[in-house]
Amino acid sequence: MNKLIQCAVAGALVINFSTAFAVPDNLRIIGNLVEEPCTILPGDENILMEFFDTPEKNFYSYGETPPKEFAIKLADCDTTIGKFVEVTFSGTPNLALPGFIALSTNSVASGFAVGLQNSDKTPLAIDQKGSKLTLQDGANQLRFYAYLKGEPDAIANKTIKVGPYSAVATFKLDYE
Repeated sequence: MNKLIQCAVAGALVINFSTAFAVPDNLRIIGNLVEEPCTILPGDENILMEFFDTPEKNFYSYGETPPKEFAIKLADCDTTIGKFVEVTFSGTPNLALPGFIALSTNSVASGFAVGLQNSDKTPLAIDQKGSKLTLQDGANQLRFYAYLKGEPDAIANKTIKVGPYSAVATFKLDYE
């Protein structure tokens, strides 16, 4: 009988404890629904650039690799909502090469970074808006280039390390 009373008292305490903190309407959700001129179709929001089998000696001979083209694919663009777009890439900056994307910390390779270029192959530093691009109604492809560049000290001292590597950047679209 004594155990039954203890269980009943413990149960009442748990019930009282949980209801003592219940406050109605304590979660509010607010936002701003906006209309964007274009969409990115599912599957096109992630872009994979592959620089497989890049010889390390290319950095010592040329300083960088040839640029490889990639595109951000936009769909359903409506120029009555926005006629222009500016793209900003962000990522972890490489300290030896300002404006370049650093390799991820889990990379085995080292001594180089990832550079970006606009469609006309002019440099595009991370965290800075790219050229203003004109949109067309319907589908659009925003073309850019990526390349690998050796860090000056790593080239001078011949300390570029080979092995697997990765780098990550995020792009943001600003419409006008």
